[in-house]
Amino acid sequence: MPARSSLFEMPSPFDEHGNTVLLLEPPSAKVGELRARLLDESYGRPFVVDDGERRYLQFSAHLIQSAMRLKEPNALDLRYTQKMMSFLLFHPRPRRIVLIGLGGGSLIKYCYTRLPATHLTAVELDPDVIALRDAFLLPPDDERLQVLQADGAEYLAEAEKGIDVLLVDAFDKIGFAPTLANKAFFEQAKAKLSGSGVLVVNLAGEAETYAGVIGQAAETFDDRVIVFPVREDDNHVMLAFKDSTIEPGSSLNWRRLQTLAKSLRSKFGLDFPVFVDKMERAMRMGLVQREAGRGGR
Repeated sequence: MPARSSLFEMPSPFDEHGNTVLLLEPPSAKVGELRARLLDESYGRPFVVDDGERRYLQFSAHLIQSAMRLKEPNALDLRYTQKMMSFLLFHPRPRRIVLIGLGGGSLIKYCYTRLPATHLTAVELDPDVIALRDAFLLPPDDERLQVLQADGAEYLAEAEKGIDVLLVDAFDKIGFAPTLANKAFFEQAKAKLSGSGVLVVNLAGEAETYAGVIGQAAETFDDRVIVFPVREDDNHVMLAFKDSTIEPGSSLNWRRLQTLAKSLRSKFGLDFPVFVDKMERAMRMGLVQREAGRGGR
């Protein structure tokens, strides 16, 4: 059974199917009070819901941040996390990956397992999220993995240059982390990426709330940006490229990418050919320009 002994365990107040809620609370905590706070959403800490097959990191009854299959804890369960791995189409052998927003650690665990030559740094603002890492079976820090409690923008400002892949999956209860939703952050990201570096951002919620983010990224990266939808999760994934030879609107060889996608599917078990199809379709539809336009670019 995955680690849970250090967490306060109680029946889930959200359903009647025998699910369990795991909380960062002392053994003396009162179930009735916690139940009421979870239901009226005044409980201010992240928590875990365990249904016997999966564990979910949640910030409220309706806001699921991460999911883990108990029988395959290192797999990517949510579709948007799978599509964030599409950076491998453009940078198949990254030496250094930085993730801003740890969540349940799905991306970090997958990269740790599947990219053994890659150094990984995860930056998470909320210490409570980090405190739940054992419930999601994150490996301990070692020479390849470091989990830091810090503001993502502040960390990036001090980070060494040469990041091959910068993954951003950072949200609070309101939406995309405000310190990351500005042009200054994207300029800093571009400066810290390696020459062939890729920025990958999960965009969730109503499109109007992140349209400005797309516009700022497109301006910073000289329109070397791809945005494509994740229908299953109602998200979009955005990729931005530092390499000036990558021109998504004109020079991408989609046939070559499809060939590479089939090879990556065999190696990583993710549906890269579908990812390429969605990227190409989004570029033909002008999705970047359309979504950026909502933000008044």
